[in-house]
Amino acid sequence: MPCLDIVRNCEIIRTPRIIQIEGLFDLPAAKKSERRWHVKFEWPSDWSIGVIVGPSGSGKSTLARELFGDRVTTRWDWPEDRSILDGFPEECTITEIVDALTSVGLSSPPTWLRPYRFLSVGEQFRVDVARALLVNRDLTVIDEFTSVVDRTVAKVASAALAKTIRRQRRQFVAITCHYDILEWLEPDWLYDLGTGSFQAGRCLQRPKLELELRRCDTGIWPLFAPYHYLSGNILRHAKAFSLFLDGVHFPIGFVAWCYQPGKTRSGYREHRLVVLPDYQGIGIGSRLSDTVASIMAATGYPCRAVTSHPGLIRHRLRSPYWIVRAKGRLPSPFGTKERRRVSFKQIKGFINSRRRSQVRSTWSFEYVGPANYDAAKNFGII
Repeated sequence: MPCLDIVRNCEIIRTPRIIQIEGLFDLPAAKKSERRWHVKFEWPSDWSIGVIVGPSGSGKSTLARELFGDRVTTRWDWPEDRSILDGFPEECTITEIVDALTSVGLSSPPTWLRPYRFLSVGEQFRVDVARALLVNRDLTVIDEFTSVVDRTVAKVASAALAKTIRRQRRQFVAITCHYDILEWLEPDWLYDLGTGSFQAGRCLQRPKLELELRRCDTGIWPLFAPYHYLSGNILRHAKAFSLFLDGVHFPIGFVAWCYQPGKTRSGYREHRLVVLPDYQGIGIGSRLSDTVASIMAATGYPCRAVTSHPGLIRHRLRSPYWIVRAKGRLPSPFGTKERRRVSFKQIKGFINSRRRSQVRSTWSFEYVGPANYDAAKNFGII
């Protein structure tokens, strides 16, 4: 098992105040202050997420810099008056920036247009993480991880980041003094400087979220409107639902559906879907959309949804409950008049082809999953 012996010392300048403290507390006169760490660890052969945890002052940052050098990041310098989009390195494409922001749970385009100093502390944390992922693509190491954010936000952000790291097959190391996020990160290895113990293997599992869906009035929409990428308006006759998380005393998600008459085929469409920024990135929005779509499907009408959100598009392309409504949304060979199921592999290959510029950013889907008749009756939909 590899070992590290780390020594850090500094010279003590014996000023009158130093001499007074030595006298008050009977400290021996010393010319140097020294600290030592003896660390034993063994990397797993294949890992994605690692954690160095321990109390404040236990040597986490010292160990991290010994292991990872200048890869260790804390916070970044951002432009004072320009948007956060302009704060990312010039070599990053807008697609890469959007993917990075979405992957860490900051999925609100209006927020992307603001300068860093106008963001909340939780939003600033996610932006810093997104930038670290783009700058250090192979291995990202973040010091003081989640130290400045609310603990509920810290847990959700940790789960969102872990999901992204594993999906992209990258490596990430969190350095933190907070033990409450460990099971949300589900690390592949963990070094605890508080106990001197090293664990390898995913021995921690993320807790389940207790969510509750409620029927609501569209009057609560102003709480969610600032985070929606389209108009802040809402149709008052829409059938609205709110989502509550156990332990949080306000709704964290909102979805509204409205009836859309048509010349040949009337139906319901998803009118608004928003999850508050602090709770984005772990699939709550997709789950909320699927659940309410199954309720609206009990009416017997087609249920459709249009979106340009990368996360929702990715989810629905992979889900057996949604099909792409190709008419008017994709060029040939997908632009037929019939509704057809298009595989994720087909779409991905087409987007990566030379005709990529012909693909519109807005995607149209139709729900084809099971209908939840019991919930539809309980909520007064049928």
